[in-house]
Amino acid sequence: MITTLPVAIIGGGPAGLAAAAHLVQYQQPFVLFEAGPALGTHFLQYGHVRLFSTWRYNIDAASKKLFEKHGLALPDSNGLPTGEEVARLYLQPLGQLPELEPSIHLNSRVIHIQRQGLDKMKSAAREEKPFELVVENGSGTREKILARAVIDATGTWQNPNPVVSGGAPGAIAGVDTGIPDILGADQKRFKNKHVAVVGSGHSALNSLLELVALKENFPETHITWIVRKTSIEQALGGGEADHLPERGALGQRVKALLDKGQIDVQTSCLIQSVDLDQEHLVLRAEQNGHTFKLGPFDRVVANTGAHPNFELLREIRYAFDPALESVPALAPLIDPNVHSCGTVRPHGEQELRQPEKDFYIIGAKSYGRAPTFLMATGFEQARSVVAHLSGDVEAAKRVELDLPETGVCSSRPLSFTIVGANAENSCC
Repeated sequence: MITTLPVAIIGGGPAGLAAAAHLVQYQQPFVLFEAGPALGTHFLQYGHVRLFSTWRYNIDAASKKLFEKHGLALPDSNGLPTGEEVARLYLQPLGQLPELEPSIHLNSRVIHIQRQGLDKMKSAAREEKPFELVVENGSGTREKILARAVIDATGTWQNPNPVVSGGAPGAIAGVDTGIPDILGADQKRFKNKHVAVVGSGHSALNSLLELVALKENFPETHITWIVRKTSIEQALGGGEADHLPERGALGQRVKALLDKGQIDVQTSCLIQSVDLDQEHLVLRAEQNGHTFKLGPFDRVVANTGAHPNFELLREIRYAFDPALESVPALAPLIDPNVHSCGTVRPHGEQELRQPEKDFYIIGAKSYGRAPTFLMATGFEQARSVVAHLSGDVEAAKRVELDLPETGVCSSRPLSFTIVGANAENSCC
């Protein structure tokens, strides 16, 4: 393979840009493709949401060095950014630095990857061939790009899980996916309406809090929370024991509203269908073996998580866990059937390896459907993978991770720096 070829990075979010910044440190050529019109496009789509992790955990170390090199101010490490601020104050200024800007291509969607001249079945001299990426720009024009390695950091945000348990994806009228701006641009859809929130993660907690705030000005607003969990306490997080105070506070604030009767709750619910009854939505659900109807609702907010899209990888050799759709080696560490926390044992390039040499999935996509990904984890993944691709074997094996304890299932603190590929620190 021609080793002077660039490393191709797919995705202009935090993990992808962290990989770019680390490649700059190693003086390695790269090219980064972002499908959207701006870096951090996914963050802009929920720009109104305030993150529960402070800037301390949301800025990559190599990126920070580049900011400091150019004398650019960094946000207060203790501040809590919104999604819009992550894009505007961090990702976009980073991408405009002279070390990165010439290699970043916006409105550029990678639609196909293969080994040059080979499909996934061909093995002879496979690793000697460069990767070939087909990139489509905003006008539909396609071009082929060669790369010596590929880092897939496309995330999962664009692929929301359906509101129906195990159902086929697709838009349903009256069902909002993502995180709607309930108090802002989307207020008209929710005020004085009966709204069901489906899901038990932090996005659902945010939606519930905004709906209750909306109810203060529009008292006819009625809120029902529908979860699969058997106990609502399982969805409320670590509370005061969480080392990210805002993350712990989310659950505590929702608990206080539940105690006041401001939110109706349905637990152990598996939604089987969404039906339209005149102008209202009726959910058919299964609960403890019995089928019944919920509603009618004016709107349904589906905060049901997201899943990865592997379509562009169909001609390269990749692997994923059959249940989580995560990188296989990560599944035992992050499986929500086992782990109820947002922490994960340290991992790096070795755990992220794919059957296709020099191809890696990092960032939220590496977690598949698991809901506990933190940006700091993606930064460490990027650092370790880039070190390996740059020939720095020792740095690739060394794992340096600083993650906050959730207070849910950890028995000891998880703020640490671990040296050694076999170091372990379980979250449960």
